Amino acid sequence: MPCPRLRISDTLLLVVDIQSRFAATIPGWEALVHNASILCRAAATLELPVVITEQNPRALGQTVPEIAAALPSGTPLFTKTRFSSITPEVDAAIRATGRGTVLLCGIEAHVCVLQTALDLASSGRTPFLCTDAIGGSQPGQIPHALHRMQTAGAVPTGTLSAIYELLADAQHPKFKACLELVKGLRGG
Repeated sequence: MPCPRLRISDTLLLVVDIQSRFAATIPGWEALVHNASILCRAAATLELPVVITEQNPRALGQTVPEIAAALPSGTPLFTKTRFSSITPEVDAAIRATGRGTVLLCGIEAHVCVLQTALDLASSGRTPFLCTDAIGGSQPGQIPHALHRMQTAGAVPTGTLSAIYELLADAQHPKFKACLELVKGLRGG
């Protein structure tokens, strides 16, 4: 069985529901948002496609400004009421990239991220979970959700590890730009 790897040519970043109303309920919120914004900046630097979702923004607010400011220009934003981010529109946007590996960050780990990862895995894609940029309002639920995702074929990783795996070599022309980004990582 081949070992799943992050490669620039086959990876996209999916940012799931990092919205303003969650700020008061998610432990470690600032670190999660900071690390997710670094992932967005790294994706822009490495020219990875990015897709972002918002769960019922009328009730839960918009994507937080730190994430919105870090997104590459032209990033498609999809609103949804389904818990999984893999709506027909998001699925079409992912398919249009031709990429089979999806780097995931967002909230809530035990609801939207879980159902998104399960849908990605069941459709033959490989989800990678940036665990230091994934959170939830009920911390006791997160380990079970991560275990379930991993059992379904998702690969846990961290922001730093994911960025270095995408680069693959210190001689990569974008290495220094990414090095500057990862110097600010928090928690883990």
